[in-house]
Amino acid sequence: MSFEVEFGVASRNGAREANEDFAAALRSAPGDAVRGVIAAIADGVSSGGRGREAAQTSVLALLADFFATPPTWETSVALDRLMKAQNDWLVALNRQREGRADSTALTTLSALVLQGQGWTVAHVGDTRVWRIAGGEIQQLTQDHAYAQPDQRNRLTRAVGLDDLLHVDYLQGEARIGDRFVLTSDGVHGVLRPRRLGELAAQGSAAEAAEALVEAALAAGSKDNVTALVLSVQGLDAATLSDATARIRHLPPLPRLRVGETIDGFAITALVADTGVHRIYQARDVRSGALVALKTLHESRAADAEERAMLAHEAWLAQRVTEKDARGFVRGHAPEGASALYTVFDWHAGQTLEQMFERQLAARRAFSVAEIVQGAREIAAALGRLHRQGVIHRDIKPANLHLGDDGQWRVLDLGVALSGREGQAARELHAGTPSYMNPEQWQGAAPDAAADLYALGVTLYRWLTGRLPYGEIEPYQAARYRRDPTPPSRGRPDVPIWLDHLVLKAIALDARARFETAEEMLLALERGASRPVGAPAATPLLARDPAAPWKIALGVSLLFNALLIFWLVFLPR
Repeated sequence: MSFEVEFGVASRNGAREANEDFAAALRSAPGDAVRGVIAAIADGVSSGGRGREAAQTSVLALLADFFATPPTWETSVALDRLMKAQNDWLVALNRQREGRADSTALTTLSALVLQGQGWTVAHVGDTRVWRIAGGEIQQLTQDHAYAQPDQRNRLTRAVGLDDLLHVDYLQGEARIGDRFVLTSDGVHGVLRPRRLGELAAQGSAAEAAEALVEAALAAGSKDNVTALVLSVQGLDAATLSDATARIRHLPPLPRLRVGETIDGFAITALVADTGVHRIYQARDVRSGALVALKTLHESRAADAEERAMLAHEAWLAQRVTEKDARGFVRGHAPEGASALYTVFDWHAGQTLEQMFERQLAARRAFSVAEIVQGAREIAAALGRLHRQGVIHRDIKPANLHLGDDGQWRVLDLGVALSGREGQAARELHAGTPSYMNPEQWQGAAPDAAADLYALGVTLYRWLTGRLPYGEIEPYQAARYRRDPTPPSRGRPDVPIWLDHLVLKAIALDARARFETAEEMLLALERGASRPVGAPAATPLLARDPAAPWKIALGVSLLFNALLIFWLVFLPR
């Protein structure tokens, strides 16, 4: 289905000398995987003619930056961050001008985003957003103005008014044939909703916008008059909510045998069966390409949360690879799927865990050069992931894959956090215990630093063949009683700069570790030319808070033993 939205805008000074309204709309670039339209309207308020500046910069900044935000951000999150950044700038500008005649520059701001099969509205002030569907008009926003008749022109919320900006959000499902209208108070202040809906529904979007403005002027509007009309003519299904809704109703995929076909995919091998998921290798009979099909085990297929997590993983795999697939496996939305499964590119090769097992059997160690090169590629991939606001949560050798094409890739985004996952996925205590940073055992939420710590643990094992703090079982409360031994102690070919880098990555004190993947990547690339310093030894009290009590108990026991010996054996 093609995504097509027509829009038109019209604006007049009306009875005012200057027009302080501003409205505009913008389509996503043709190459973007997620298509959409953003439209915004603003009505400037000022004491010295700066209202136009506030309105225009607010609208243009929002339109210019919206499609540059990471595709993993939920629409309302992207709008919230951009609108609050504009508010911060405008508040600071007003303070700089304080005391001048043109000091005040405020604006209302109402924005509408159409993506996939849904719409999102963000709103501050008394501009309005309307939806016309099935011949009925619905006001989607509420005015932020005083209710008293003589105070209605005074805003309770505006961009640039306060340090803290409160934004109203509303979301819904769009339909082909819907029309959305954004108006300033010069239009809806004189036109009743029914009349506004009648005018907005006639002709093209541009003609409807002109008709609204002319009708407002004819009705005697004493303010600037601006209208922006959007007509929905085509939609697609590229959002997470669409994918979740689609996958919610699909029947479970039964266990398939090699040679069976499902929706044009011929099964060639069963790759994994974890009891939660099954992964098949399959060949697309239309293109001949090998793919991976991931589905839920029959025992989990009825679980709504598991289905939502699978939909989130598939959506995330598409979003993080839409501009740069290096370091990850690209996901695809299966068209016309008759059962519950998702599709990923197939890459022949082996995971780092499999490589460990084969190297151990062959009694051959990895060279330092190939370890450093692999760590660079993985750190670069994590950097790209974190810049999109995604936390992997389960970095470990089993989820790092070296393809036959020589590229390292990060696998399994099933427990990743993007801000779009469900509550159950967010509260899930995910991760492999031996690779989890100490803060998580103390109740801290996982973050990007947790991925870097897990990469540090993986790098230590890659070099030494063992874990820095030993094996930690899921039912144990992890304890870190000692600093890890430098890798070079058991492997003399490890350079000192790499010793320091690994120990820094897995330091017990979070403040001593790398802050970003880019910082870790830079240290790997510089190597011995600009080595990182060795982390300081962790104080005993930090490693074991109960150590003073243990020492006191030991001294007490020793004193009592000496006292007993003196009383029993020494002459009086």
